Amino acid sequence: MTERTHHQPPADEIELLEQARCHDPSAIRLILQQHNRRLYRIARSIVRNDSEAEDVLQEAYVRAFTRLNTFRGEARFSTWLTRIVINEALGRLRHQRSSLGLSSSPAHRTSAEIIPFPHPSVPLDPEALMAQHQIRALLEQAIDRLPDGFRSVLIARLVEGLSTEETAELLGLRLETVKTRLHRARQLLRRDLEEQIGPVLTDAFPFAGSRCRRLTDAVLERLGLA
Repeated sequence: MTERTHHQPPADEIELLEQARCHDPSAIRLILQQHNRRLYRIARSIVRNDSEAEDVLQEAYVRAFTRLNTFRGEARFSTWLTRIVINEALGRLRHQRSSLGLSSSPAHRTSAEIIPFPHPSVPLDPEALMAQHQIRALLEQAIDRLPDGFRSVLIARLVEGLSTEETAELLGLRLETVKTRLHRARQLLRRDLEEQIGPVLTDAFPFAGSRCRRLTDAVLERLGLA
Protein backbone atom coordinates (compact mmCIF):
# COMPACT_ATOMS: atom_id res chain seq x y z
CA MET A 1 0.00 0.00 0.00
CA THR A 2 1.38 3.37 -0.99
CA GLU A 3 1.80 5.84 1.85
CA ARG A 4 0.34 9.30 1.49
CA THR A 5 2.98 11.80 0.51
CA HIS A 6 3.42 14.93 2.61
CA HIS A 7 5.34 17.87 1.22
CA GLN A 8 7.54 19.11 4.03
CA PRO A 9 8.04 22.83 3.42
CA PRO A 10 11.46 24.45 3.90
CA ALA A 11 12.34 25.58 7.40
CA ASP A 12 11.99 29.26 6.54
CA GLU A 13 8.51 28.65 5.09
CA ILE A 14 7.47 26.71 8.21
CA GLU A 15 8.54 29.64 10.35
CA LEU A 16 6.74 32.10 8.09
CA LEU A 17 3.53 30.06 8.23
CA GLU A 18 3.73 29.85 12.01
CA GLN A 19 4.08 33.63 12.18
CA ALA A 20 1.09 33.98 9.84
CA ARG A 21 -0.96 31.65 12.07
CA CYS A 22 -0.17 34.06 14.90
CA HIS A 23 -1.60 36.91 12.76
CA ASP A 24 1.75 38.58 12.14
CA PRO A 25 1.01 41.23 9.46
CA SER A 26 4.59 41.28 8.15
CA ALA A 27 4.57 37.50 7.62
CA ILE A 28 1.21 37.57 5.84
CA ARG A 29 2.37 40.47 3.69
CA LEU A 30 5.49 38.55 2.67
CA ILE A 31 3.48 35.44 1.79
CA LEU A 32 1.09 37.50 -0.35
CA GLN A 33 3.93 39.19 -2.17
CA GLN A 34 5.56 35.82 -2.88
CA HIS A 35 2.42 34.37 -4.43
CA ASN A 36 0.51 37.36 -5.85
CA ARG A 37 1.67 37.25 -9.44
CA ARG A 38 1.27 33.52 -9.98
CA LEU A 39 -2.13 33.33 -8.31
CA TYR A 40 -3.37 36.43 -10.12
CA ARG A 41 -2.43 34.92 -13.46
CA ILE A 42 -4.17 31.65 -12.57
CA ALA A 43 -7.31 33.51 -11.47
CA ARG A 44 -7.33 35.65 -14.59
CA SER A 45 -6.91 32.61 -16.81
CA ILE A 46 -10.29 31.48 -15.48
CA VAL A 47 -12.32 34.70 -15.19
CA ARG A 48 -10.62 36.61 -18.05
CA ASN A 49 -11.04 40.01 -16.44
CA ASP A 50 -8.57 42.17 -14.50
CA SER A 51 -10.82 43.42 -11.71
CA GLU A 52 -12.60 40.08 -11.32
CA ALA A 53 -9.24 38.33 -10.96
CA GLU A 54 -8.20 40.76 -8.22
CA ASP A 55 -11.52 40.19 -6.43
CA VAL A 56 -11.05 36.43 -6.68
CA LEU A 57 -7.55 36.71 -5.27
CA GLN A 58 -8.65 38.88 -2.37
CA GLU A 59 -11.51 36.56 -1.41
CA ALA A 60 -9.30 33.49 -1.74
CA TYR A 61 -6.59 35.01 0.46
CA VAL A 62 -9.10 35.96 3.17
CA ARG A 63 -10.49 32.43 3.08
CA ALA A 64 -7.00 30.93 3.24
CA PHE A 65 -5.69 33.04 6.11
CA THR A 66 -8.83 32.67 8.21
CA ARG A 67 -8.47 28.89 8.05
CA LEU A 68 -4.70 28.58 7.91
CA ASN A 69 -4.78 26.02 10.71
CA THR A 70 -6.42 23.56 8.29
CA PHE A 71 -3.27 23.42 6.15
CA ARG A 72 -1.70 20.07 7.09
CA GLY A 73 1.01 19.73 4.47
CA GLU A 74 -0.71 17.10 2.31
CA ALA A 75 0.30 19.30 -0.63
CA ARG A 76 2.73 22.16 -1.07
CA PHE A 77 1.53 25.39 0.49
CA SER A 78 1.59 27.06 -2.92
CA THR A 79 -0.60 24.25 -4.27
CA TRP A 80 -3.02 24.61 -1.36
CA LEU A 81 -3.32 28.35 -2.02
CA THR A 82 -3.73 27.79 -5.75
CA ARG A 83 -6.59 25.35 -5.28
CA ILE A 84 -8.43 27.87 -3.09
CA VAL A 85 -7.97 30.50 -5.81
CA ILE A 86 -9.16 28.11 -8.54
CA ASN A 87 -12.24 27.12 -6.52
CA GLU A 88 -13.09 30.76 -5.84
CA ALA A 89 -12.64 31.68 -9.52
CA LEU A 90 -14.73 28.75 -10.77
CA GLY A 91 -17.45 29.47 -8.22
CA ARG A 92 -17.59 33.10 -9.28
CA LEU A 93 -17.74 32.07 -12.93
CA ARG A 94 -20.62 29.66 -12.28
CA HIS A 95 -22.49 32.37 -10.37
CA GLN A 96 -22.00 34.87 -13.19
CA ARG A 97 -23.22 32.43 -15.81
CA SER A 98 -26.32 31.51 -13.82
CA SER A 99 -27.07 35.18 -13.08
CA LEU A 100 -26.42 36.63 -16.51
CA GLY A 101 -27.77 33.82 -18.68
CA LEU A 102 -27.69 34.81 -22.33
CA SER A 103 -26.30 38.27 -21.55
CA SER A 104 -22.89 36.65 -20.96
CA SER A 105 -22.74 35.29 -24.49
CA PRO A 106 -19.53 35.66 -26.57
CA ALA A 107 -20.98 38.75 -28.24
CA HIS A 108 -20.26 40.60 -25.00
CA ARG A 109 -16.59 39.53 -25.07
CA THR A 110 -15.56 40.85 -28.45
CA SER A 111 -12.24 42.11 -27.15
CA ALA A 112 -9.96 41.34 -24.25
CA GLU A 113 -8.95 43.96 -21.72
CA ILE A 114 -5.49 45.36 -22.27
CA ILE A 115 -3.38 44.99 -19.14
CA PRO A 116 -0.78 47.72 -18.50
CA PHE A 117 2.80 46.49 -18.49
CA PRO A 118 5.63 47.91 -16.40
CA HIS A 119 7.84 50.40 -18.18
CA PRO A 120 11.16 48.94 -19.32
CA SER A 121 14.32 50.22 -17.66
CA VAL A 122 15.48 51.67 -20.97
CA PRO A 123 12.74 53.81 -22.57
CA LEU A 124 11.63 52.69 -26.02
CA ASP A 125 10.83 55.09 -28.81
CA PRO A 126 7.08 55.72 -29.45
CA GLU A 127 6.97 53.51 -32.53
CA ALA A 128 8.57 50.56 -30.70
CA LEU A 129 6.24 51.05 -27.73
CA MET A 130 3.23 51.02 -30.02
CA ALA A 131 4.38 47.83 -31.74
CA GLN A 132 5.04 46.18 -28.39
CA HIS A 133 1.64 47.21 -27.11
CA GLN A 134 -0.12 45.86 -30.19
CA ILE A 135 1.68 42.51 -30.07
CA ARG A 136 0.93 42.03 -26.40
CA ALA A 137 -2.68 43.05 -26.93
CA LEU A 138 -3.00 40.41 -29.65
CA LEU A 139 -1.35 37.85 -27.41
CA GLU A 140 -3.66 38.50 -24.47
CA GLN A 141 -6.73 38.42 -26.70
CA ALA A 142 -5.59 35.13 -28.24
CA ILE A 143 -5.04 33.60 -24.79
CA ASP A 144 -8.47 34.81 -23.65
CA ARG A 145 -10.04 33.03 -26.64
CA LEU A 146 -8.58 29.65 -25.71
CA PRO A 147 -10.93 27.05 -24.19
CA ASP A 148 -10.95 27.23 -20.39
CA GLY A 149 -8.95 24.07 -19.73
CA PHE A 150 -6.33 24.93 -22.34
CA ARG A 151 -5.96 28.49 -21.07
CA SER A 152 -5.18 27.51 -17.47
CA VAL A 153 -2.60 24.96 -18.57
CA LEU A 154 -0.92 27.43 -20.90
CA ILE A 155 -0.75 30.12 -18.21
CA ALA A 156 0.77 27.70 -15.72
CA ARG A 157 3.27 26.10 -18.11
CA LEU A 158 4.40 28.91 -20.41
CA VAL A 159 3.62 32.15 -18.59
CA GLU A 160 4.51 31.00 -15.07
CA GLY A 161 7.13 28.48 -16.21
CA LEU A 162 5.87 25.59 -14.07
CA SER A 163 6.88 22.04 -14.94
CA THR A 164 4.41 19.51 -16.32
CA GLU A 165 4.33 17.79 -12.93
CA GLU A 166 3.74 21.07 -11.04
CA THR A 167 0.98 22.05 -13.45
CA ALA A 168 -0.71 18.67 -13.10
CA GLU A 169 -0.59 18.97 -9.32
CA LEU A 170 -1.89 22.53 -9.26
CA LEU A 171 -4.80 21.89 -11.63
CA GLY A 172 -5.60 18.34 -10.54
CA LEU A 173 -4.87 16.85 -13.97
CA ARG A 174 -3.03 13.80 -15.28
CA LEU A 175 0.40 14.43 -16.80
CA GLU A 176 -0.79 13.30 -20.24
CA THR A 177 -3.74 15.69 -20.05
CA VAL A 178 -1.41 18.61 -19.30
CA LYS A 179 0.81 17.69 -22.25
CA THR A 180 -2.13 17.28 -24.63
CA ARG A 181 -3.78 20.54 -23.63
CA LEU A 182 -0.54 22.48 -23.84
CA HIS A 183 0.15 21.09 -27.32
CA ARG A 184 -3.33 22.04 -28.50
CA ALA A 185 -3.13 25.50 -26.90
CA ARG A 186 0.15 26.15 -28.73
CA GLN A 187 -1.41 25.13 -32.01
CA LEU A 188 -4.34 27.50 -31.51
CA LEU A 189 -2.08 30.38 -30.54
CA ARG A 190 0.23 29.83 -33.49
CA ARG A 191 -2.77 29.96 -35.75
CA ASP A 192 -3.56 33.45 -34.41
CA LEU A 193 -0.13 34.87 -33.80
CA GLU A 194 2.32 32.73 -35.78
CA GLU A 195 5.85 33.61 -34.74
CA GLN A 196 4.92 36.73 -32.72
CA ILE A 197 4.09 34.73 -29.61
CA GLY A 198 7.58 33.51 -28.60
CA PRO A 199 9.39 36.66 -27.48
CA VAL A 200 6.49 38.26 -25.58
CA LEU A 201 4.68 35.40 -23.87
CA THR A 202 6.60 35.53 -20.59
CA ASP A 203 5.59 39.19 -20.08
CA ALA A 204 1.85 38.55 -20.38
CA PHE A 205 -0.50 39.40 -17.49
CA PRO A 206 1.88 41.07 -15.02
CA PHE A 207 0.89 41.65 -11.42
CA ALA A 208 3.43 43.77 -9.63
CA GLY A 209 4.18 47.22 -8.26
CA SER A 210 1.20 49.24 -7.05
CA ARG A 211 -1.35 46.57 -8.00
CA CYS A 212 0.48 43.96 -5.92
CA ARG A 213 0.77 46.36 -2.97
CA ARG A 214 -2.88 47.42 -3.22
CA LEU A 215 -4.14 43.85 -3.06
CA THR A 216 -1.80 42.98 -0.18
CA ASP A 217 -2.97 46.02 1.81
CA ALA A 218 -6.64 45.18 1.14
CA VAL A 219 -6.22 41.60 2.37
CA LEU A 220 -4.44 42.70 5.55
CA GLU A 221 -7.15 45.28 6.18
CA ARG A 222 -9.90 42.68 5.80
CA LEU A 223 -8.04 40.41 8.22
CA GLY A 224 -7.92 43.29 10.71
CA LEU A 225 -4.11 43.45 10.56
CA ALA A 226 -3.54 46.69 8.67
